[in-house]
Amino acid sequence: MIKFNVSYQSGLESEYVAKAIQSGVLAGDNRFGRKAESILERLTGSKKVLLTPSCTAALEMCAIGLGIEPGDEIIMPSNTFVSTATAFVMQGAVPVFIDIRNDTLNIDEERIEAAITERTRCIVAVHYAGVSCEMDRILDIARRYNLTVVEDAAQSLMSTYNGKALGTLGDLGTISFHETKNISCGEGGAIYINNDALGNTMEVVREKGTDRSMFFRGEIDKYTWRSKGSSYLLGELSAAYLCGQLHNAELITNKRLDIWNAYHERLKVLERAGLITTPVVPDGCIHNGHLYYIVLRSDFSRERVLKGLLERGVMAVSHYVPLHTSPGGRKYGRYNENLLNTDKILPQLVRLPLYAGLTQESQDIVISSLEDLLTGRQ
Repeated sequence: MIKFNVSYQSGLESEYVAKAIQSGVLAGDNRFGRKAESILERLTGSKKVLLTPSCTAALEMCAIGLGIEPGDEIIMPSNTFVSTATAFVMQGAVPVFIDIRNDTLNIDEERIEAAITERTRCIVAVHYAGVSCEMDRILDIARRYNLTVVEDAAQSLMSTYNGKALGTLGDLGTISFHETKNISCGEGGAIYINNDALGNTMEVVREKGTDRSMFFRGEIDKYTWRSKGSSYLLGELSAAYLCGQLHNAELITNKRLDIWNAYHERLKVLERAGLITTPVVPDGCIHNGHLYYIVLRSDFSRERVLKGLLERGVMAVSHYVPLHTSPGGRKYGRYNENLLNTDKILPQLVRLPLYAGLTQESQDIVISSLEDLLTGRQ
């Protein structure tokens, strides 16, 4: 069976975890946690990075730290993981779903202004598949309407927009280190703090609503409860594993890009035949090879294709159920217009196996199996 995803391991991970165990200090925000944050700041250019237990936790921190209140509206795409919405819903906010572009499948920046009301507080830009949203336009809209921008860059470590790391352009950015991501520690995440005014606030949110971080730095003589918050620290064992991964971030990214590029070149035959469409990476965007997807022609059954691939030993998968069509989306969110691209494209989207250790032989099987199914070959 050709698996959809296999986490990369270099050997450093177990070495660092053993050192963390030997230290006897396993709580969060210690040696390996601070080391991982420092590496991420170097890799991304972010002013301040804080590790979190997950990208979901980082998004929740954004909602709390920005002071989101009941009735506030948050503009986001429907093509995203549920955490993008629930993080704000937990503070009483209303997700306002808008359509995606038909090329990158990212939020359609030309539809944002029409969704803005007097209750709008924030725009969440989700960088799908590690390919950037049109951030210049989004940031311009945010400035003109006095809105904050959160980048959900869960899939985007090592991706850039006009030379800047994704997650570092808005006020806040979030990243995931879930086992399905390029760089992983099983479960984990981080928040990038790009607005200086939010630095202390986000530390307080992460430390259960206290100023404990400032106490440990010697800036105050005792710490106390200040505001809303929760336990959003990543444990030292996970941070140690993450350090081992981060030391190989460029190597892992390059391996994935080689596989992504091979898919992209070889599947052009099916695209020229009108059987599929392949991903688009706009000028100015450098992606990280996070995932390779195809969109099937509208008359193909995705379920039949996925089943056919599985029968040939290939584990391919679909992706998000559009949030605006979900029970939770209908209950907690709203949308102003038909989301035509979202409704048309996502039901036909298939993700192909992609991980740093995928061999050429396995990739050959994936491609030939797909060609058999889509061209009717036996």
